[in-house]
Parts: sequence; C-alpha cells; structure tokens
Amino acid sequence: MRNDLLNTSNVFLPDPDEPFSIVIPTRNEAGTIADIVTRSLRLTPHVWVMDGASSDGTPQLAAQAGARVVTVPERGKGRAIRAVVDHVTTPIIVFIDADGSHVVEDIPRLLAPLRAGAADHVQASRLIGGSSELHGGFDEFLRLSGSALITALINWRFKVRLSESQNGFRAIRLDLLRSLNLKENITTIEQEMVMKTLKIGGRLAEVPSHEHQRLCGHSSIRLGRVWWRYVYVLVIGLFF
Repeated sequence: MRNDLLNTSNVFLPDPDEPFSIVIPTRNEAGTIADIVTRSLRLTPHVWVMDGASSDGTPQLAAQAGARVVTVPERGKGRAIRAVVDHVTTPIIVFIDADGSHVVEDIPRLLAPLRAGAADHVQASRLIGGSSELHGGFDEFLRLSGSALITALINWRFKVRLSESQNGFRAIRLDLLRSLNLKENITTIEQEMVMKTLKIGGRLAEVPSHEHQRLCGHSSIRLGRVWWRYVYVLVIGLFF
C-alpha cells in the first residue's frame, strides 16, 4: 500500500449531511485561543476546546468566543485528544493546535480526501507545505532530525511514503479514532495515531499546509524529558 500526496485542489465540496468538529487541545494559550475559535466557527458550529489545567484564563476566553469547553483533569495533549471520543459525535474530527502555528483556513484541504471517500485519516504536512519553525537552532535541528528518522522507519515498516508523522494538524473519521484504542498521554499520540491507522489498514493521506511560528507564549514540550517516549512508542508501533 502506498499513500502518496493527494492533489486536493478544488475538490472540497461542503456536505451538510456530514458535519465535522474542530477540536483544539489547549494549555495556557490565552493569547491566541479566541482568534482561533472565532476563525474555526466560520467553518463549523462544532468547535471544541479540550483544556488541560490552564491557569491563564484560556478556557474562559474560549467559551466567550463561542467554543464548547471541556476540562481535562490531567495535563497532556494525548489525554485531551483521547477525551474527545466521550464528547464529540460528528463523523469527522479536525485537530488543530492552539498556538496559532496552523492555518485554520486550510481545514477544507484536510477535509477534501475524507469527503471524497479517498481517505479515513488526513494529516497536514509541514515538510511539503513549509515551516517557519523547524529551523535555525539546535533544538529545531534535533526535532526535525528525530521526526525524519521516525517517519522513515514508519515508511519502511508499512510500505508507505509519508513526509512526516508528528504534525498535530489532522482530520480523522470518528469511527476510526475510536477503533485506534489510543494510549499516549503526550504529543507522542500523533505518531501513535499514524502507526495504528496504518496497522489496521486505514487509508492515510497527507496534504500540504504551512506551519508558522507560534504567535505568543512558549511551548511546554521538553525533548530532553520525553525523547525516550517517542522511541518507546515507535518500537511498540513498528514491531508489536
């Protein structure tokens, strides 16, 4: 099975019979959340914020902007994503980060392969669409190199041709998401979603989308603390 980049230009046709939800995992993103919620609501009335222990008013600002807010008791992006299946009921879910690095207006591009019946899970690719973040320093170099190695091993194991596997900007069918039985509590959940989709024979596609630098605040990811978890999830996903 080979998953090549789909050309989705002019493919997207809004389908009122198949609604979708936009889900935004958050933790202390008060500077950007209202804008992202507002732009998301232009695409769908189903906008959810899954908030994990914010202390800066993020959930209140999200609710004021019109999002449905769910408080996730424990921290971790993975926990927030896993909690989605207990709340969201639309056939398609779009996940987008809260820091302003993803382009909300590219969501139709993600939806196109799903609505055309060509894919069950679509990820946005920074490697094809370009990134303003993944270059310029040692931390960025390590992130990019590690991501490239993980993706190469996934391609080798599952005989696919993906450009990346770590981007949080993705769309997936709810029934597939439920069947994946996700376990990860942190950002490793993205590569877990990719590998489990391929393992059960799901159709995975990718489309280009530019990644911008986060608009404000600071990332809570500390590679020095969690790198081993990426390795663990990779080994389990590849060989077990």
